[in-house]
Amino acid sequence: MKEWQKKDADALAKIHLAVSDSIFPRIMNSTSAKEAWDTFQDEFKGTVKIRAIKLQTLRRDFENLRMTEGETIKDFSSRAIEVVNQMKSYGGNITNQRVIEKFLISLTEKFDSVVNIIEETRNLSELSVTELVGSLQAHEQRISRRTEVSIEGAFQSKHKNKFQPKGGKSQRRQGNSKEGENKGKFPPCGICQKSSHQEKDCWQKGKPRCKNCKKFGHTDQTCRLKQQQQAGVSETQEAENQIFYACHSATAKKDDVWLIDSGCTNHMAKNPTFFTQIDTTIKVPIQMGDGGLVQSEGKGTVAIQTKKGTRFINDVLYVPDLSQNLLSVPQMITNNYSLLFEGSTCAIFDAQKKEIARVNMQNKTFPIKWNYTTESLLVSQDGVDSS
Repeated sequence: MKEWQKKDADALAKIHLAVSDSIFPRIMNSTSAKEAWDTFQDEFKGTVKIRAIKLQTLRRDFENLRMTEGETIKDFSSRAIEVVNQMKSYGGNITNQRVIEKFLISLTEKFDSVVNIIEETRNLSELSVTELVGSLQAHEQRISRRTEVSIEGAFQSKHKNKFQPKGGKSQRRQGNSKEGENKGKFPPCGICQKSSHQEKDCWQKGKPRCKNCKKFGHTDQTCRLKQQQQAGVSETQEAENQIFYACHSATAKKDDVWLIDSGCTNHMAKNPTFFTQIDTTIKVPIQMGDGGLVQSEGKGTVAIQTKKGTRFINDVLYVPDLSQNLLSVPQMITNNYSLLFEGSTCAIFDAQKKEIARVNMQNKTFPIKWNYTTESLLVSQDGVDSS
């Protein structure tokens, strides 16, 4: 009996020494090591009911585990193993085979080939998690090396085509001719669908495939085509409400000529007689192409004559210091007008897809000369077109 009491006191002393000062008060009144341990268990693990609830939550987390795009095998395996260890600490019974199966069905598409090989050639009940993670990491490294080689080869090809066009073209012809000679000799490759080689020899094997453009060697997150599709046509407005003006110094400067400008965020005119209506209280700083700033002296409406009748251009800034009147492409697009650049001409269509103007290119710009109307302000307010 005394021996047992001595061991219990020794165990309780070790527990006291192991805990931090903030935890010690919770067990300072415990008279035995078991009492102190039960206190910890109830507080940190909870009662039987609480442990069952936590275990159920962890099981749900385990079932919802999925490897995300861009996540490495190391990071995913750490997440999964942490959940498994927590389940076991709360009394959960999960077999090694169940963990292996969960791993294999939770990986991203680029691991499909190695998953098929493992499922067909290995006994999952005898495979350990460590072995599986090692095999997947080796496959991941091969994919990474092939992707890097593919990117490096693309840059080399680009430079060769630039500085040695003849040699580059001949090399490409040789590669294409070999592929052409083998075309039809094999059944369609299960990876790239070409019939010039067997699947085991496919150069695209193991490479990631973009879901956007369907090409190999990159993911949809880094797809250049997707980035180009998402690129906007208008410039971002400056934080100080500055409006950017793209300068066309090579163009003939005429007071009654307007330039169609994609780099200008707002319509701007230099002549106050163009306006049928103007609010001189609106003053906006304009950033010029050389970085300088000028001030607008108002904003209003310009009435013009087109072959389809009178049109009203709203929200035109009056800027006396301009060298050229400007029609903003982004502003027209925002107001449901559309522009079609084809060859050396630019056609402008209204919201009903009716052509209202066609402009020929001159000196790499699209100048347009309007005939101004003397309609009264009352008429312009009755049927204003936003452009």
